[in-house]
Amino acid sequence: MGEIFFVFLTKVHHEILLFAVVALAIGGIDDFVIDIMFLCRRLWRKLTVYSRHQRMTTTTLPASTQPGRIAIFIPAWREADVIAPMLRNALGNWGHQDYRIFVGVYPNDQATLDVVTPLAADEERLILCINEQEGPTTKADCLNVAWQAMLREEGRNGVTFKAVLLHDAEDVVHRDEIRLFDAMIDRFQLVQLPVLPLVGQGNWWARAIANHYCDEFSESHGKALTVREAIGASMPSAGVACAFERKILERLVNPSNGGPFDPESLTEDYEVGLRIKNIGGRGVFVRMRDGDGQLVATREYFPDSLKDAVTQKARWMVGISLAGWDRMGWQGGPAEWWMRMRDRGAALSAFVLFAAYLALLLWGVLLAGSLFAAFHVPRPSRAIESLLWINFGFMSWRMAMRAIISGMNYGWVFGLWAIPRTFIANIIAMMAARRATFRYVRSLIGKPLTWDKTQHRFPDMDSPK
Repeated sequence: MGEIFFVFLTKVHHEILLFAVVALAIGGIDDFVIDIMFLCRRLWRKLTVYSRHQRMTTTTLPASTQPGRIAIFIPAWREADVIAPMLRNALGNWGHQDYRIFVGVYPNDQATLDVVTPLAADEERLILCINEQEGPTTKADCLNVAWQAMLREEGRNGVTFKAVLLHDAEDVVHRDEIRLFDAMIDRFQLVQLPVLPLVGQGNWWARAIANHYCDEFSESHGKALTVREAIGASMPSAGVACAFERKILERLVNPSNGGPFDPESLTEDYEVGLRIKNIGGRGVFVRMRDGDGQLVATREYFPDSLKDAVTQKARWMVGISLAGWDRMGWQGGPAEWWMRMRDRGAALSAFVLFAAYLALLLWGVLLAGSLFAAFHVPRPSRAIESLLWINFGFMSWRMAMRAIISGMNYGWVFGLWAIPRTFIANIIAMMAARRATFRYVRSLIGKPLTWDKTQHRFPDMDSPK
């Protein structure tokens, strides 16, 4: 009886392993091509551009030929703990440049109202926008409230805004970004700056969860987006540190929504980037340093608990990987299709990871069974064995690339720790895929999607760095 069970388990293991190794090989090839394109582009620019021209900084960046006022939208739902220091830091960093900050809040979020109201009363550049609906709705809905407030401000002052800049309530903004956006919007309809997660604090588990975001954003905003721009695909907005030309956003306005952002979307920022490309707009990803050599980027703490990390990534998966298929379609050419397929593969990738871990677990069970029963674990077929070695090579390459790119932003010791953090990132991805699938299925049967809140915190800017 035991032998029959192990024979059955062997067949199950073979099918799962075959699926996993084939899917991992396809994904490995895809990632490898991106890496090679990134390295070739980096080498080409070094030999042909930076060998003849000095890298531009915000100090040497020419001022805009058509300077204009920038609108900053900050949606806030239960952000009383972070919104005040964030606003004070932004106002202090940006000084008296030409901008207005629109903070969207809800009437049933009294704590946030109590924090923002006195700040807005004392600062003309800070405008409070109270949603007519009780929260939470969606972030997109809150942004549309800020859009309506911006239109009222334009009517009151007679000054049309040049661009709309998105930030979150926990962002640590850079002092030069307003000037940089003002200059770049002259040529592009969407400008995205890097997002650099702050290094985690607390115990080792909290740090590992928070720091895996550092690894992922280092790759995404240090490699993937540069390749995406180079091949002419759409530039997806990250939702923070991104600016849109005012005129092109107006073309996206849906009168029934009251603004350019779709309130039924959980990833409105990402979708706007694709929609801008669909109507002929140009997006650019800008990595530029200031006069002190620091990258002009937005920094913030990301979730450091398993629950919050899963919640946040599930929201991204619902909006991009699941709902994105039917919401955004497959417009554009081959380069765009490729990038959209990569965007939407997150849930499938998590399923493949689950299959790979399950195959490993079953192999352990079979191996243990062979020690106590008259059963011999069969050797994988030659094809599967070859794919296992190919996947091992791709995995080693990917680990090395992640460690190097993460290390470029945070130091080589931090980069080396990115290798074991990959296992934690995989666990979070699999758990998030499960949550995202259930949320998406519930939305298909009529349950509306709402703001899936994660807890935020703001760094102590007075503490020694």
